[in-house]
Amino acid sequence: MRKIYLSLCVLFLFLMKINAQEIEAIKGETAYPFLLKEADADDEASEKQPVFVFLHGRSLSGTNLDRVKRYGVLYAINKGQEVPGIIVAPQSRGGWDPDKVMEIVDYVIAHYNADPDRIYVCGMSMGGYGTMDVAGKYPERIAAAVAICGGGSSQYASNLTQVPIWLHHGTADRAVPISESRKIMKAIKKADPEADVSLNVIKGGTHGSVERLFHDDAIYDWMLKFKKKHKS
Repeated sequence: MRKIYLSLCVLFLFLMKINAQEIEAIKGETAYPFLLKEADADDEASEKQPVFVFLHGRSLSGTNLDRVKRYGVLYAINKGQEVPGIIVAPQSRGGWDPDKVMEIVDYVIAHYNADPDRIYVCGMSMGGYGTMDVAGKYPERIAAAVAICGGGSSQYASNLTQVPIWLHHGTADRAVPISESRKIMKAIKKADPEADVSLNVIKGGTHGSVERLFHDDAIYDWMLKFKKKHKS
């Protein structure tokens, strides 16, 4: 009986070790440190993998990289959500610089089996603004973007017409009013009435409750419908 118990303990520790290795902390290689979860082994061997970049909100800013697991894509995966591909979650000390985010994307493309034609960016709150800035400054690089309870700068409106965008915002958001998402969508549509941008209005949704969107297939399935067609 004792041998069985010890064997189970060893097995448990082994499985815990495997789980811990799934998420890699990468520091000192790019301006922002980031967490990375590789695609499942079977998927990784078959073809180049899509890359999902998650940009956090202000509350997760700082120097403790583990904070990035508190909500969003990695948190959802920890709760059982399946997201096919490579997951990247950088940490900023406040605000997002599109150049620094794309530096991470370039690093991932150079060092992992990543598909440069399937780079997706998503974010919440401050990360929603960051998502729009990244897609706005690098529309030729981003295949699709999802911004949750955020907003955007009208200076990028014309560029954002080149990227499929799905905005989400709750009507009861007191931190960032839904008018912020409506404003950037209006600016994009003004630049091009045919632009692929839409707003999911979540009735009664608060600034925090909309985090549940990361725990559903919908946003990931939607992003995966799009792919850039780069010239070789």
